[in-house]
Amino acid sequence: MKSICIVSLAVLCWFSSTAQVTFPINGITDSREDCYLFRNATIVVSPAKTIPKGDLLIRKGRIEAVGMSIDVPDDAVVMNMTGKTIYPSFIDLSTSYGLPKPTSIKTRGRGEQYLSNKDGAFMWNEALRPEVNASTMFSVDQDNAKAYRKAGFGSVLTHQKDGLMRGTSAFVLTGNEKEHRMIIKDQVATHFSFSKGTSTQNYPSSRMGAIALLRQTYYDAAWYAKQSNEEFNISLQQWNKAKDLPAFFEVNNRLDFLRADKIGDEFGVQYAMVGSGDEYLRIDAIKSSGASVVLPLNFPKPYDLSDMVDAKSVSVSQMKHWEMAPTNPKQLLDADVKIAFTVDKLKDKSMIWDVLRKVHRTGVSEADILMALTQQPAQWIGVFDQIGSLEKGKIANLLVFSSPFIEEGSVLHQHWINGKPHVLNAELSNDVRGYYSLKMQGFSDAGFLISGSKQAPKMTFYMSLKDTSDPKSSVKAQSDIDDYKISFSIQSNDSLATGMYRFLGTIMGKNGYGKATLPNGMDVSWSAQLVRPYVSSPKEEKPAPYETTASVTFPLSGFGFEEADLPKQEFVLFKNATVWTGEKQGVLSNTDVLIEAGKIKKIGKKLSAKGAVVIDATGKHLTAGIIDEHSHICINYGVNEGTQVSSAEVRIGDVINSEDINMYRQLAGGVVAAQLLHGSANPIGGQSALIKFRCGSLPEEMKIEGADGYIKFALGENVKQSNWGDNRTTRFPQTRMGVEQVYEDHFTRANQYAKDKKTNEDTRVDLELEALQEIIEKKRFISCHSYVQSEITMLMRIAEKYGFTLNTFTHILEGYKVADKMKEHGAGASTFSDWWAYKYEVMDAIPYNAKILDAMDIPVAINSDDAEMGRRLNQEAAKGVKYGGMSEESAWNMVTLNPAKLLHIDDRTGSIKVGKDADLVLWTDHPMSMYAKVVHTYVDGKKLYDQDRDVEMRKLIREQKAALMAKMVEAKEKGEKTQLPIRMPRHHYHCGDLDCNRHIDYNVDLNFELIKE
Repeated sequence: MKSICIVSLAVLCWFSSTAQVTFPINGITDSREDCYLFRNATIVVSPAKTIPKGDLLIRKGRIEAVGMSIDVPDDAVVMNMTGKTIYPSFIDLSTSYGLPKPTSIKTRGRGEQYLSNKDGAFMWNEALRPEVNASTMFSVDQDNAKAYRKAGFGSVLTHQKDGLMRGTSAFVLTGNEKEHRMIIKDQVATHFSFSKGTSTQNYPSSRMGAIALLRQTYYDAAWYAKQSNEEFNISLQQWNKAKDLPAFFEVNNRLDFLRADKIGDEFGVQYAMVGSGDEYLRIDAIKSSGASVVLPLNFPKPYDLSDMVDAKSVSVSQMKHWEMAPTNPKQLLDADVKIAFTVDKLKDKSMIWDVLRKVHRTGVSEADILMALTQQPAQWIGVFDQIGSLEKGKIANLLVFSSPFIEEGSVLHQHWINGKPHVLNAELSNDVRGYYSLKMQGFSDAGFLISGSKQAPKMTFYMSLKDTSDPKSSVKAQSDIDDYKISFSIQSNDSLATGMYRFLGTIMGKNGYGKATLPNGMDVSWSAQLVRPYVSSPKEEKPAPYETTASVTFPLSGFGFEEADLPKQEFVLFKNATVWTGEKQGVLSNTDVLIEAGKIKKIGKKLSAKGAVVIDATGKHLTAGIIDEHSHICINYGVNEGTQVSSAEVRIGDVINSEDINMYRQLAGGVVAAQLLHGSANPIGGQSALIKFRCGSLPEEMKIEGADGYIKFALGENVKQSNWGDNRTTRFPQTRMGVEQVYEDHFTRANQYAKDKKTNEDTRVDLELEALQEIIEKKRFISCHSYVQSEITMLMRIAEKYGFTLNTFTHILEGYKVADKMKEHGAGASTFSDWWAYKYEVMDAIPYNAKILDAMDIPVAINSDDAEMGRRLNQEAAKGVKYGGMSEESAWNMVTLNPAKLLHIDDRTGSIKVGKDADLVLWTDHPMSMYAKVVHTYVDGKKLYDQDRDVEMRKLIREQKAALMAKMVEAKEKGEKTQLPIRMPRHHYHCGDLDCNRHIDYNVDLNFELIKE
């Protein structure tokens, strides 16, 4: 039996050896087994089991025994661990530790890249990399390994974070031994994201494109598994081999979380999500997903509000998130969501202890924190039989703390990995805590306090020891205390001694002495004498619980609803209103309207309804809610997937942003519904989403139930790329003739695809052709961006050739030239009221376009195509009266009933009729008057905009911001690091926008600084 003190272990590890069967030995071998016995420690075997004054025996890197009073083997090195606490070391499931940084494949030639540059029988798209195997690239990284060890992580799951599908990961230890000893398991899990990484390939350039590519690849893999001789594909082969492994999906925010889960549901995959830290904002939906969550521990820093202009740029949602992010783990655990922790996004991994203690202060128990760091991650990836607890037979990965790690001042002394010791912080034997007076040139009453724990002392310097309770007398000190040695520096602003002072010396017993360097470079002697011992106060011993002042709202913006106040369908009677029915009855004066259960129940005079909320609408106007046939709000991460001639496979419905503030603004303008359209960058765009502005709802809940499918087509300058700014564009088409051939080619292929499916049930699913086939089969309808009469006519002829009708020409500023042809074909129009001359192909536009088309009995809508215009479509409708003398009712129908007809939802909304949805707006004045304001906006009978509430919320927002700003200033004064405010650009999507791959979406990505890093 041998005995050894803790500080000697660093030396011991140099002499211990492990047999290496496959490596030759150059020299004399040490055949002794590594055997260590830890005695009298508090051993936390697992989150549910703790042994006080227990023993732990390890041999050859494995735990041989754990319990009470273990017999001492003859060859064991015995260590007395009295007062120490031993834990299983931590596991991180989201790292790229030990792997080379990904690099892009050099682009061949100039211009756009449409196919992969990767040589070999791999996927056509570089963003898909299922063939990547982390274990074949792994090498021990000493510097990063040390950082992980100091943070308590003895093992990690590592994969190369590059692409939409990132290949398979390896489970490795963070020790110093050869890779052969550090890799515990290869091909452990598959990994996904919505970022295409280093790929320089054009496609995908948007989030909806990334989703479509992942969906298509799932279908391709299923097809590949069935086919035998059509092609050989290494990527799809590996995709199928790994399909039964655990799958992780890394996301940017809570909405991406739900999008990823939806993909998993479609293909029978339950992803574990690598989250973003804002899951608490949609906790019910996160719970319903059934997903486990790997949570980042990089809580946002408070904002530096010293600059008044910068301070005003910080939104209330950003401030709320800063305060509430630390409560995220607690809220997930309370909802029975399984969690693990990762420090991968924590810039300084040594901050983990402060972060975990903050989590603990929110109400998360030490056992739950330990579960998320050990047992839970081990179980998720199927290695709990080897690691994750201190049980017999498992890998000897353990942490030795001076006290429970959750306590302030606890120190991690040792980290054992694979039975090998790593001494991180030597145990201090000298207790130097106390108040000391300082004698030195330039200081008279100065002194310092050494507080904290014995093993983690910390210093506060006072310009005067006479009143240490006065915060103004303290000076921030940077200190390093190592047993008897002490060094510290201060920045003094005293009028007699200004500048940086650096101290170095020794403290023994009650005295300290040493040398100091003054601001002028002169060295002087200093001495210190213990005035009184340090006694910790109860407040210091137990930090106060973490408290928040803000509350979760849906959405998080200042105008969101708290959960208890989410609008419910109301039973309302509007009395004595001027009612714009939009039906044959026209405008009715002094009329009552009753709504109940989300529907219009009655229309008439002198109605009564017991229990209804009565609204006196005398002098006010009640209309159907406005419908925007052409909008681009409420869309995340790009409105165009213009990288290919056709993007029929992408769906706006996959990227609905249910938290866009523009939705609230448009409700304030009386808008209740919209068609969210793909942009106009390619001839065949993506599939539309028809939504109601159900503020506070989830993305899927905003979609209009049972609505027909729509898709965006486009003609003109945008699609032939004449306005893209350079001559490097190589994408077809580049002429209007080419645009016609695109349609000919794609509809021919769609017809053939339909025939193939009928004759061969194993036909490869093609999401692009599926959408085009739906058009031919009249299951999906086209809304086409258009300007010039020749192209409008061309597309109608194409449609007639393939047996379908163009539903809507949008913009259509030369529609007045072809109104007769449109009438004959059966197409509708959605146009601008008076836009023209903003590019060459609209030079022939006239403000009478809508009037002429309406006179031809063509359904005509006025649309916005703009977030700002969308909130004043009532005034755009009024221009129909100004230009051409339309009747007021006809003009008003262009923003209500007519767009409902074009979107095939006029049976449920767009007018005031018994049985239709209660989508209503109460106005202070004539709805087309520039003086009219919205009093209430109802969607499905729920009051989603209220003029009085809006005034109250503006006041509340000011109060919330003031309170949160004060809290941030206080945090900065306490020494917390801050981040500079980011001035958010006021970006609204339009048809031709190509900046789809912006990394930050300011509507939902709250962790701005963290994402940029």
